[in-house]
Parts: sequence; structure tokens; C-alpha cells
Amino acid sequence: MKRRDFIKATAIVSPAVGLFTNDLSWISRVSVPGKIEKRSLGKTGEMLSVIGFGGIVVMNATSEDASKAVKTAIDTGVSYFDVAPSYGDAELKLGPALEPYRKNVFLSCKTDGLTREDSRKELEQSLKNLRTDHFDLYQLHSVTKLADVKKILGNGGAIETFLEARKEGKVRFLGFSAHSAEAAMALMQGFDFDTIMFHINFKTWYKGNYGPQVLGMAQEKKMGIIALKSMANGPWPEHVDHKGYEKCWYEPLKTEEDIKMGLRFTLSYPVTTLIPPGEEKLFMTALRLAPDLNPLEKNAIEAIKAKAQTGEPLFRFPSAQPV
Repeated sequence: MKRRDFIKATAIVSPAVGLFTNDLSWISRVSVPGKIEKRSLGKTGEMLSVIGFGGIVVMNATSEDASKAVKTAIDTGVSYFDVAPSYGDAELKLGPALEPYRKNVFLSCKTDGLTREDSRKELEQSLKNLRTDHFDLYQLHSVTKLADVKKILGNGGAIETFLEARKEGKVRFLGFSAHSAEAAMALMQGFDFDTIMFHINFKTWYKGNYGPQVLGMAQEKKMGIIALKSMANGPWPEHVDHKGYEKCWYEPLKTEEDIKMGLRFTLSYPVTTLIPPGEEKLFMTALRLAPDLNPLEKNAIEAIKAKAQTGEPLFRFPSAQPV
């Protein structure tokens, strides 16, 4: 399908976009004072912590520091751990650190492989690196182009590995992450995935028109929704010092007030869990704020809409670049 035809076809989602509200009534929530809230993951029957652990946190860390970070997360109530082979040595660091807790956590991994052969190779290597016999969730990683969606879902595509691995007991649930709204909607139209990992950010939502149409479709399909970029401010401005944020390819929110706002915005929608940035200090800030991340009130939503109009969003719909 050509890009212009796909955008035309997905226009049927448009009426729902304006009606999509921060309604959490269709997901289950368990909240204990002082602890991280847990939410249901779509139709899977799983309940996960609203803050997840992104494997980039332990990338390039010492084994001791990786173990310490994982233990802190576990002790605080984090139950969702996410990693990918493209995150440097993160799999090799996370595997040993997570091994003592493996039976009690939900472990997710991804593949960049578009074909059956490439995705199978990554799956088997990731299982070895993570010292586990299965992943609770296996995801396509950062799919952006419609041509890649076609390849993934076609003959000899990665979806064949996903289905085979599920039969073999090497993965339990199937999902994807996408870096364009077009790819996300095409994947949801093409296959019955259990989960979607997508950017739910106040600035991309209100200024980039990016997110409502994807969440609307995911909600209709009752998929588990995993959020990215809650703590993103936007692209790095030119001549701004990145020191201390080397693991962030975007400029993160930096003050505690703004971080809390960004997290609360994302969790005001039917999101199960969100992944903070890979910088450990930002992850730990999100962890510390986790017990106090109530959905936004109406007056706060109006304020965040105004704040979203400043600067440039990370993503837009339709995408600025051809997909």
C-alpha cells in the first residue's frame, strides 16, 4: 500500500481521535499506598508495575552496578523488565543481574530482524544472554516503514519466528514497538498482537497529533499498551550540552516537577507500564515518584496542553519523513 493511500485509509480513525479521553475504566488497577501501582496488560491476564525497567539502564555498567540497579527496582516493586540486542551489552549485564529474580518478573525482549532467519538468530542468542528458557513477551523492535511491515508479515517474515517460538514455549506473548504511527497502525491491522509499545508523550500528543489515533486503535483491540518517551521534552537543541545524558538521543525532562507531569500525563491514559529513559538517574527519579503518579485533573490537563505548544515534538503524524 502506498503511503498516501495508507494515510487515507487510516483517516477512518480520525473521528475517534477527538473523542479519545483519559478513561482508565477498561483496565484493572491495583494500588497500595506507598507502592508502585499495577495495571492489567490487555487480554493477557498479567498485572504489571506502571514503571518498567529499560535495559539501557545497565548498558556499559559494571556487573556490580547492574545487580544493584536491578535489586533496587525489584525491591521498589518493578515487575516489568525490557531489553533488546541492539542495546550494547545490556543483555549480558541484565541476564546475570536478573537471574535470581527471573521467576517473579515479566521479561520482555525485542528483535530488529525482519525475516524469519534473522529474528530466529536474535531470539536464540537473546535467550542465552538473558539466561532464560523463555521470554514473557517478544517484540518487533522500532518498526518505522510500511515496507518493513510488509516484509515482517509476509512469507519468510519475522512473524513466522514469533508464531513458531510461541508454539515451542520460548515466548508467551507477541508484541511490537513502532517509531511511526503509520507502521503501528499497519501492524495492528495486519496481525493480532498482544501488546504495543509506543510513544505516549504530552508534546507529541498535543502538538504533533501523534498518539491518539494509535491508542484509539489499540484500545479497540484491547491490547496491552506499553509507553515510551513519557519523560521526553523534544529533540536536542543545537549547541546544548548532552553531558550526563549520553544514553538519551532526545532531550529529557529534567526538573522533578516536569518529570512528574510527563509521567502523570502518560499514566492518565490506559497504559499498563511505561519505560523511563536509559539514564540511571532519570530511571531512579521515576522510581521515587512512582507511588504518587495519579491521573491528571482537568485543570492540569489544560496546563499541560499549553506547555506542549513550546518547542518541537519528537514525532508527528503524518510522519515528516516518508514511511
